[in-house]
Amino acid sequence: MSRLHTERHLVSRVGWLRAAVLGANDGIVSTASLILGVAAASAARADIVVAGIAGLVAGAMSMAAGEYVSVSSQSDTEQADLARESAELASQPELEREELAHFYVKRGVEITLARQVADQLMAKDALAAHARDELGISDFSTARPIQAALTSAATFSVGAAMPLILVLFAPAKSLTIMVSLGSLIFLGVLGAVGARVGGANIMRATLRVTFWGAFAMALTAGIGALVGKAV
Repeated sequence: MSRLHTERHLVSRVGWLRAAVLGANDGIVSTASLILGVAAASAARADIVVAGIAGLVAGAMSMAAGEYVSVSSQSDTEQADLARESAELASQPELEREELAHFYVKRGVEITLARQVADQLMAKDALAAHARDELGISDFSTARPIQAALTSAATFSVGAAMPLILVLFAPAKSLTIMVSLGSLIFLGVLGAVGARVGGANIMRATLRVTFWGAFAMALTAGIGALVGKAV
């Protein structure tokens, strides 16, 4: 009996990893930008802290709701396609069998063998076979709204807490500099960890998140300074 060769593919992490990286990145960037914008308007430390906490809570709730709604829409579409496919399998199984075999032929399988494969797969689980090969729906890609919502909210809160902690301990004169540099370091670490977990290029991911984070913070701080002078 041959020994099975087991593998662990990184694509299995794509669902929660996307939500986690998005949530933490948004938490750091939006909260740090909010803090810098308020600080640039010459606000007191207490006002900055209140604004940061409000941004953390509102952002976490917004991330959770947004992820849940968007991923639920994907899930609804998947379920509608599966229901239609199930009805077609019940009403015209032979046409569905030929359709499935055709997908294997396009991948290079000889037609007779393709039909045999289609027969065997449909005998085991016809809907699963068509979901995977016709619709592109698999266990890895299936939408999970609750998982995405909870992951995004939790990681947003963790990311947002980072610049808030810096505000509490940074000297008043260097608050803006410490929040800016600290947030960029947090973003760099986040980019590196996300790339490492996902098997991507660490340097490219780190530079990408730090560049756009710096851009967002600089823009917000500039607007805050202009508004502060105008008011």
